[in-house]
Amino acid sequence: MDVAPFSLTLPSDARMVPVARAFVEAVCEACDLDRSATYALVLAAGEAVSNILRHAHRSRPDAQIHVCCRHRANSFELQFMDEGEPFDLSAVPLLDPTELRLGGRGVYLMRTLMDEVTCTQRSPRGNVLCLVKHFGVDSSRRDCG
Repeated sequence: MDVAPFSLTLPSDARMVPVARAFVEAVCEACDLDRSATYALVLAAGEAVSNILRHAHRSRPDAQIHVCCRHRANSFELQFMDEGEPFDLSAVPLLDPTELRLGGRGVYLMRTLMDEVTCTQRSPRGNVLCLVKHFGVDSSRRDCG
């Protein structure tokens, strides 16, 4: 059984990262997700919003981030719509987690915590970052959308 999506629109401001995390956590709790899944989704959401602010919106403080949460029978989907330049997720290297470096771990964490991480361009400007966490016995991968 699918539940109607929850959505939130935020200004491009670093003070909104905890707001986005709290929103995702509240939706997870309302959908009765377990602590492990909730923790993974909240952490991934924080990384997603931080990356959007730091990279996609760095020169656009007037831009907005739209967050959408969808609970489905066997999965939970997070979508982040930004107003940044096109972003190629496949160009982000798979980092060695033992490598010592400052920064650059957001995409690594999202890939590690989620079952699916995709990013597509949207018109006329921006990207849709989609993160999916699967549950239950049928955890077959599928595209967001």
